[in-house]
Parts: sequence; structure tokens; C-alpha cells
Amino acid sequence: MELNFNDFQRQDVKFDINELQKAYKEILKIKSFSGVEGVSNFGAISLTQIPGDPNSIKGNKARGVFWTKPDKSGKEVVRDQKIDEAAYSEFIDEYKDTYFKEVFETLSSKYKLGRVRILLKEPRSTLSWHRDPEPRLHIPIITNPGAIMVVDHVAKHMPADGSVWITNNTKYHNAFNGGEENRIHLVACVLDYKFN
Repeated sequence: MELNFNDFQRQDVKFDINELQKAYKEILKIKSFSGVEGVSNFGAISLTQIPGDPNSIKGNKARGVFWTKPDKSGKEVVRDQKIDEAAYSEFIDEYKDTYFKEVFETLSSKYKLGRVRILLKEPRSTLSWHRDPEPRLHIPIITNPGAIMVVDHVAKHMPADGSVWITNNTKYHNAFNGGEENRIHLVACVLDYKFN
């Protein structure tokens, strides 16, 4: 099988990693991670919502629709509910005084974004093998060498150095944290990005 690292594309924009980590600590003073009932090792803090609708970031809406092959049959099944990503255009007011507001404005000027979230992957845990409706933009904030993303059987570590990556999440993929500290990424759905 030919390895395709094209599914991980570093972008031509970079942010200050120290400011990202500081903003992350500021956010944790305001809000803690919330997950989806019955799902372990997943946590999200939404930075955007549907304008005027705080319910748009609760429960399963923190995760959104995806497809998976849960057993040896290889039969694909759909999980969770479809999200109108384009509707998530309002940056949550509680976080407006953090560096994430500047990051959001910069990214919004370059890409058509859906939900923007801070995602937690706990130590020694993994996501399911799944695919999403659209690519994802990643900015690693806290990571370790054992935090790896796999897209279509190609594994890649994205360092926490302020770089911005877009990953081809329309292909089957997962992410795992083989380290002993939390893996924290800013993750945004990207609605207008095409992979070659």
C-alpha cells in the first residue's frame, strides 16, 4: 500500500504556541470539558455556537455525525446526528478576551468554518475508526510524541508549535494518545477545503 501523507496538509498560517497554551488555561477557568453521555475518553469545549443558541453545543451536538465500521462485518453504520456546520458562526462571548478570539478571526478570514472546539484526548485512549463529513483543521496546543493521528492507515504526529494542519477526515481515520498527559487540539470543521 502506498502511503499518502497528502491527507495531512500544513497551512501557511502559524500562531503563538505560548499564547495558545495560556488561552487554553484561561478557558479551563471558565469551562470544563463536557462529553457525550455513554462515550468515554472524549471531551470538548465549543468556542462557537449557532447565534443566540447555547443549546447548539450541548450533548451529542459536541460530536456530530460520523460513519464507522464497528465490527468484523465491515458494514458501515452512521452514528450521532447531522449538524448544520455553517450555522456555527458565533464566537462564544465568555471567551472573547482570550487569544482564541484572534485565532478564530484569522482562521475565519481564510476558511469557511463550521464548529470550532477545543478537543481533549485523554492519555492511553483512542477514537473509533471513523470518517466525518468534512475535513478538519487542527492546531495542536498540548501534545506528546505518542499522540498520533492515522488517516487511511498513514500515521502522523502533529507537533504543538503553533502550526495549523488540515486533515482529510472524509477518509477513515482515528486519533490516539499513547502518552501520559492530555492531548489538546483546537479543531475546526472546514467547509470549503478540497484535497487534491
